[in-house]
Amino acid sequence: MALKSDVLAIRDATTMAGEEEQTGLKRSISAAGLTAMGIGAIIGTGIYVVIGEGASVAGPAVILSFVLAGITCMFSALSYAELASSVPVSGSAYSYSYATMGELVAFIIGWDLILEYGVSCASIAIGWGGNFNAFLDAAFGFKIPDALAKSPGSGGYFNLPAVFIVLLVAALLIRGTRESATANLIMVGVKIVILVFFIIIAFTSFHSSNFHNFNAKGTHGIVSGAGIIFFAYIGFDAVSTASEESRQPERDLPIAVIGSLVVSTILYILVAVAAIGVAPLSVLTKKSSDAPLIDAFNYGIGWRWGTALLAVGAVIAITSVLLVIMYGQTRIFYSMARDGLLPKQMAQINQRFGTPAGLTLVMGIIIAVLSALIPLSAIIKLVNIGTLFAFVLVNAGVIILRHTRPDMKRPFRVPFSPVFPIIGLLLCFYLMHDLPLTTWYRFIVWLLVGLVVYFAYSRNHSKLRTQGAGSPSDLSGRPVTRLPRGMGRR
Repeated sequence: MALKSDVLAIRDATTMAGEEEQTGLKRSISAAGLTAMGIGAIIGTGIYVVIGEGASVAGPAVILSFVLAGITCMFSALSYAELASSVPVSGSAYSYSYATMGELVAFIIGWDLILEYGVSCASIAIGWGGNFNAFLDAAFGFKIPDALAKSPGSGGYFNLPAVFIVLLVAALLIRGTRESATANLIMVGVKIVILVFFIIIAFTSFHSSNFHNFNAKGTHGIVSGAGIIFFAYIGFDAVSTASEESRQPERDLPIAVIGSLVVSTILYILVAVAAIGVAPLSVLTKKSSDAPLIDAFNYGIGWRWGTALLAVGAVIAITSVLLVIMYGQTRIFYSMARDGLLPKQMAQINQRFGTPAGLTLVMGIIIAVLSALIPLSAIIKLVNIGTLFAFVLVNAGVIILRHTRPDMKRPFRVPFSPVFPIIGLLLCFYLMHDLPLTTWYRFIVWLLVGLVVYFAYSRNHSKLRTQGAGSPSDLSGRPVTRLPRGMGRR
């Protein structure tokens, strides 16, 4: 049937890689800038908050939870690195799925990523506002009133700090990718220095007795802790959305994806060891606190200026995360619009700045409104399931492309394929299985809405359907015969 050939038709990976030269996006990001983007997206609220949640279920063995979560992510990172070097175009998992599993799957994952990145940006902005208030209190003894610092559902009227940071980041992204990457590189350097400061100072007041009964909660505690800690690693995939603005994507993208994950994992483990060593478990796992790392520092060290410095680190860390995640969202929107699956007006590049300025402004306003008016709620778990779903398709994409395009140029190759991608698949499915049913319900509803959009608009406006872009083929690798609309294949 025509419907089957349309939705399963894939875009040729080589053609996709060639098209990006005509987009107008500026190639301005180096390997160091890309790696900083990855670190900027990973190290944020996770290490400042999630360490307490992980320690509550794993105890001191949360250190091993960090190791296990990092290993889990590494399998998917290897798959991202291969596809990013082989198909160096914007769009991340969306573009990779288009080149391996067909248009319908690509649209679904793109729709999924829109939700993941959008909700993530709003929640990050809300977290930024809270930490900014904490910094003002620690440094100057002053706080923005709740009426102007919290959403209506959280005891306020309007979250002004969240709106401010979203619009500021949007303006920076509109101004240019090179400027944004430079600002992110500076912020990443500052927050790494502050975390290293915490590690060094904490080791001067280290108490090995805090590690007694290290694994009292057993293997189950470590694995459950890893399920929580995993989400502190989310963000390295955003590096692949910068493919078309990387100077040497085939070489630099694998370095950035894997390098950012390795650096972040080492920092996480060292911070976890330092935090447990400087304060007893009861301090880290206090449910009334949103800042367990700062609590640990206050308990073990007690320097007011040090607390203010850590608060500055949290604000800078969250700012860099917001910058990279919002960047990633606009590039995924841009890629889908360029392919005709969303209105093509979204893919217009500003000639002065070389960025999708109009799209970035619209998304900035939408995210600002969401962050100003909605409380941080359980919907944030949609970020987790969306990310894991993307990881599943990227691992599957490596396996499929190895079969359908064995002679394709691969500057980076996943070792021991298909074993490593299969392990990555299974680990992602395991963590998805552990998510609450309510998260699954919301995710399914969002995907059903996406299917309506696809069949009502995207399928009829797709570049692949209207222009025959990129040598479409079915999943077997055979060319798809284009027939007049309404005619099927017999």
